Amino acid sequence: MYRRPTEAGTILGEWNTAILGQFAAWYIWVVAAFVLVCIGLAIWPSAGRLNLGADGERPEFSNFSWFSMMFGAGIGVGMLTWAVAEPVAHFQNNLSVIQGITDPLDQNNVRTAYVWSYLHWGFSAWACYAIAGLALAFFSYRRGLPLTIRSSLTPIFGKSLSGPIGHIIDIVAVVATILGVAQTLGFGVEQFVAGLTRIGIGGLALEDGSATTLGIVVALLFIMGASTLSAMSGVGKGIKWLSNINMVLSIVLLGFFILFGATWFGFSAFFVGIWDYILQLPYLSFNVFRSHGVEGSEAFLLAQWQGWWPVFYWAWWIAFAPFVGLFLARISRGRTIREFVLGAMIVPALMCFVWLAWAGGTAIDLELNGDANGVVLNAANGDKIFAMTEYMLAPISQFLAWLMAVLIVVLLMTFLVTSADSAVLIVNTINAAGDEGPKARPHILFWGSALALVVGGLLISGGTGAIQTAMVIGALPFSIVMALMCIALIKAIFNDGRRAAAGVQSVTTSGSVSPAE
Repeated sequence: MYRRPTEAGTILGEWNTAILGQFAAWYIWVVAAFVLVCIGLAIWPSAGRLNLGADGERPEFSNFSWFSMMFGAGIGVGMLTWAVAEPVAHFQNNLSVIQGITDPLDQNNVRTAYVWSYLHWGFSAWACYAIAGLALAFFSYRRGLPLTIRSSLTPIFGKSLSGPIGHIIDIVAVVATILGVAQTLGFGVEQFVAGLTRIGIGGLALEDGSATTLGIVVALLFIMGASTLSAMSGVGKGIKWLSNINMVLSIVLLGFFILFGATWFGFSAFFVGIWDYILQLPYLSFNVFRSHGVEGSEAFLLAQWQGWWPVFYWAWWIAFAPFVGLFLARISRGRTIREFVLGAMIVPALMCFVWLAWAGGTAIDLELNGDANGVVLNAANGDKIFAMTEYMLAPISQFLAWLMAVLIVVLLMTFLVTSADSAVLIVNTINAAGDEGPKARPHILFWGSALALVVGGLLISGGTGAIQTAMVIGALPFSIVMALMCIALIKAIFNDGRRAAAGVQSVTTSGSVSPAE
C-alpha cells in the first residue's frame, strides 16, 4: 500500500516513542559506561602509555590540525545551532522547572540550564566518539587489521568476522553513520537556509523560518557537491584545509561573543557551570526517570523530558560514533591512548562549554534583562544565532550585521562540508574494508549522492523530526556493538600487558600476533 511521506513520518514517530520508552535506561547507562572506560584506560598506567601505532611512532598531523579536524567533523556544526538554542531552551524549561524547584526564564534557573547544556555536549558525548576511535585505532595500527568497524571486535569473534557476523556489524555501522550524519545535516540545512534568507537570498524559507523544498534541494546540492569533491581529495588535503579554515572562523565568531557579548555572564556560566556539572555528573549519568503511564503527571513529564533530551542526545552521539570514531582513528595514528582520551574527550568538551557559555550566555543575558524582548526566544532554533547577532549589531551598522551573518553562513557551510565529506569518506572506507585507494573514488560519488538523498527525503517527508526518529532507531543496534567494543579493547590491552611482561612483541603489521587474542 502506498503511504504519503507524512504517514511515513508518523510511523517513524511511533517506533521512536516505543524505543525511548523501552530502552531509555539502556541508553543512559551504556553512555555512563563509555565515560568510565575512557577514564579508566587513560589512568591505567600500562594502557595510557600505549601508542596507537608502532612504538615511538610520531603523529601524522599537528595538534592544531588534529583538533580542528576532530572538532569540525565531530560536533562543530552543532555548536552553531545549539550553542545559543540549547541554553535558551533549558532556561525556559528543564527538569527543575517541572519539579517546581526553579522558575522558567528566571535568574534562579540559569545554573540548572547550564548543567543540562554541559551534560549533553560534554564528556559523555565525546566518550562515545573516543571509545569507537580507540577501538578502531588500536586494532588497525597495533594489529595490522583493516580500518573498519568489524576489526574492533576481533578479540570476541575472531576469524568469524570474515563472514556474515562481520558484514552485519559493518552494515549496522553504516546505517547508524548515515542516520547520525543526516541528523546533523538536517539541522545544518535548516540553519543554512535561514542564514541565506538573512543575507538577502529569498524564496528558500517559509514565514516560520523552516526551509522550503526548493531551499532543501539547493542547500543539499551545494553542500553535498562540495563535500564529495573534498572527500575525493582525501583527509590530508581538502578535509584538513577546510577544518583549519572553519577553526579560524570559529575563533573569530567566538571572540566576538566574548568581547562584545555578555563577557562576565559568560565567565560565570563557564566556571560555575563546569563546577555544577561535575558535581552532578554521577547522578545525571545513572538516574533514570520512570513514567507510571499517567499522562500529565510529574513522573510522566520527567520521563518524557529525559527522553526528549538526554536519551535523544545519547542516541545521536552513538549514531555519530562510527563516523567520528573511524575518522578520529584515521587522524590519530601515533598518539598514545592517554593523549587520545585527553584530546578526544576532555579538550573538545571544554571547547563546547566555551561556546555554550558565551554564545548562549549572551542570549540568556539579553532576554533576562529584557533588552531583547523575545527576539532570540521567539526565533527558530537555527535562526537564533542570526537573530541575536543582528539585534546586537543592527543599531550600530546594518552592514556590520549583514557581514556577521555572511561570516556565520560561511562558517556553517565549511562545518557542514567538513562533516559531510568526512562522513562520505568514512562510509566508503567501511564498505571498502579499509581501502582508501584511488579505486574508491566512484564509491565516494555514490555515497555522497546517497547521503544527500537520505537527508533530503527525510527533511521533505517530516522535517528534522523525521530524521530524529530514524536516527534514534538506527542508533540502538550500534550501541550494542559499542558495548562489545569496550570489552574487546579492555581484553586486548590486558593481553598486551601480559605479552610485554613475557617479552613478547604485541605490535604487528604482518599477522605475527593473532588478532583474536
